[in-house]
Amino acid sequence: MACNSCTTGKDGQPKGCKNNGTCGTDSCNKLTVFDWLANMSLPNGQEPFIGVEVRFKNGRKQYYKNTENLTLSIGDIVATQAKSGHDIGMVTLTGELVRVQMKRKKVDINDGENVLKIYRKASQRDIDVWSKSRDKEEAMKVKARQFAIDLKLKMKISDIEYQGDGSKATFYYTAEERVDFRELIKVFAREFRTRIEMRQVGFRQEAARLGGIGSCGRELCCSTWLTDFRSVSTSAARYQQLSLNPLKLAGQCGKLKCCLNYELDAYLEALKAFPKNDTKLYTEKGTAVCQKTDIFKGLMWYAYEGEWMNWHIITTDQANEIIAKNKKKEKVASLEEYAADHIQDTKTEFENVVGQDSLTRFDSPKSKKKRKNNRKRNKNPNRKRNQKQNAKKN
Repeated sequence: MACNSCTTGKDGQPKGCKNNGTCGTDSCNKLTVFDWLANMSLPNGQEPFIGVEVRFKNGRKQYYKNTENLTLSIGDIVATQAKSGHDIGMVTLTGELVRVQMKRKKVDINDGENVLKIYRKASQRDIDVWSKSRDKEEAMKVKARQFAIDLKLKMKISDIEYQGDGSKATFYYTAEERVDFRELIKVFAREFRTRIEMRQVGFRQEAARLGGIGSCGRELCCSTWLTDFRSVSTSAARYQQLSLNPLKLAGQCGKLKCCLNYELDAYLEALKAFPKNDTKLYTEKGTAVCQKTDIFKGLMWYAYEGEWMNWHIITTDQANEIIAKNKKKEKVASLEEYAADHIQDTKTEFENVVGQDSLTRFDSPKSKKKRKNNRKRNKNPNRKRNQKQNAKKN
């Protein structure tokens, strides 16, 4: 999906608005919310909710109070209150659905420190100052990274966000350890001539701000719809029987992929029917140890101690039945009795998926006459010499 500003450039390639999905004019917004209450009217006597959701750069959203009773709609650019000066943002949600969003995120509309107010709709002068400040951010980011390298600070400046009035610049950075950037702030203030604010973000928050394409071929979940970042452990990969390869399990942020938690509950629910892998089966033939499990098919592979190459397939119900008998100090004869029904035929039959005809049926047949004539000529090496002598005589 694209918006009106994502026009076509040279050679038919998309030009794009270069806002990484945060242009705000149509459906390519990050973390956008569909206002399904927009067509519904309020009951008689009920005043509209004064809360408004406003989005800033890279999907950052805050809630404000519309104390001036402005007529606002989605997509309007407004001037909002800030701790010093004012900021410029874009309205992304109005009406009763804002009340639901604020309740879900546990934001109180009467909190004067966190919920500020909207001054007015942005004028053309406000938009010009805002656009001019945004144009400085990329060049500033290159210089800021070089200053951090010169001071030998173990940190990475991922992004810079100017306030709407251009009076303050917020530097977002990531770091493994605590960083003393007091000297760095002095260098920034002397070079950029503006108020500086340093804000540390996590690696997942950095990936959400920058965006990108994941290994699945789709946009990153954290930059499109995922709002809460839950901790992901390697046990989630073990439960799903995934290989513990850091290159495959890590996302673009360098941490474990958030999608490892998506199907974890289903795997944990399915594993309740499986006995533990370290539980041994005692039979008259010998002691069997679990080698492999198949969660989807509900099968388990066991091998006798000393015969590790011969695996026997049984179901989870059969394994639980044998374990229940072992607890009563009873032994079954062997696993072969249970595994007889699960012996798989390893014979492979190949089929011609394109039909019974040959793939070369449309090729023109090669002529064999020319080849035979060449063979006859090669058998008589004196033929050319005799022809020359006969030509001289004539």
